[in-house]
Amino acid sequence: MAEKVSSGSRGKPIRCRAAVCRKPGEPLVIEEIVVAPPMPHEVRIRIIYTSLCHSDIVFWKMKDFPGIFPIILGHEAIGVVESVGEDVNEVSEGDTVIPTFMAECGECRDCKSTKSNLCSSSELPFKVSPFMPRYGTSRFTDLNGETLYHFLCVSSFSEYTVIDIAHVTKIDSGIPLSKAAGLLGCGVSTGVGAAWRTAKVEPGSTVAIFGLGSIGLAVAEGARLCGATRIIGVDVNQDKFEVGKKFGLTDFVNAANSENKSASEVIIEMTDGGADYCFECVGMASVVQEAYACCRKGWGKTIVLGVDKPGSQVSIPSASILCTGKSLMGVLFGGLKPKSDIPILLNRYINKELQLDEFITHEVTFEDINKAFDLLIEGKCLRCVICMNDQ
Repeated sequence: MAEKVSSGSRGKPIRCRAAVCRKPGEPLVIEEIVVAPPMPHEVRIRIIYTSLCHSDIVFWKMKDFPGIFPIILGHEAIGVVESVGEDVNEVSEGDTVIPTFMAECGECRDCKSTKSNLCSSSELPFKVSPFMPRYGTSRFTDLNGETLYHFLCVSSFSEYTVIDIAHVTKIDSGIPLSKAAGLLGCGVSTGVGAAWRTAKVEPGSTVAIFGLGSIGLAVAEGARLCGATRIIGVDVNQDKFEVGKKFGLTDFVNAANSENKSASEVIIEMTDGGADYCFECVGMASVVQEAYACCRKGWGKTIVLGVDKPGSQVSIPSASILCTGKSLMGVLFGGLKPKSDIPILLNRYINKELQLDEFITHEVTFEDINKAFDLLIEGKCLRCVICMNDQ
């Protein structure tokens, strides 16, 4: 029988609360679950703060695989290590950590290379799996013994979760625990990293960002930090321009009202030929095509960050690819290596260079987690932090 958390919980199942999604699109239910102890190469973490990302919404609604239920969503958080499994050496009980959906084993060819952040370990390749990556099993069950599925190797909508050590980044013990730091587990890191690591935006360059949700605004923040001179935001909501100015936006194009011109045509005119770097942060094939269309000939790069529905296809004329010299690429987690790059971003936050707190527009208690869903769906927030109760 699982027990409530105590100092003797190490190596034993824990009973705690989790927000379980049992059917697609239905409100999450706070219920007691059982969290198994960590296996070798795994850690069990007490979640302190978590937040809601648009990817959670996408999979919450998804009726077909890889959507699978019942599931514990959530993948953007900060927490404290409760216990560690065998063969875990880089963290200890009590360490503050940021979990990430991207793995960094540190040993494979890709992790050792500066060219990729896609871990190629046979046990840890990126995929949307409902289980722990090394074992193909779950660490969650409800009180009836039914299996609850994992989400993106994190499942932070639970007071306790189990995560593979390759998906855990240790935070310097001297840095105060901050709810904003949890945003580095996905959204802000993805956007900032896309500008910094993937596009390598240079000082004086021009950037166009399609979609001004938290990812798009994080791209703007990254472009600002890189010294871009002109940062153009594209959205259907005019109010996003005022929000975006604090993250470096200099111009705005209303994609729903561009005087009979497409957004790409407007940007080509504004920039005398197109933006040096274009970022797609919506998750729509048609927007990818618009971003590519207004990318400057000769050297322009279009970076795709948005998560589209399964099976979506992007159509670009082959002659355009051949004759324009532009490039189009997608990237996960902004091209960042979690264990290597998150500490750099965290230091820039501590030094007041990188803005994180400004992304937090709302806070709710764990009991009110469904309000976070409502706020994001209604477009009323950038990031809503969910404060877990102290144990």
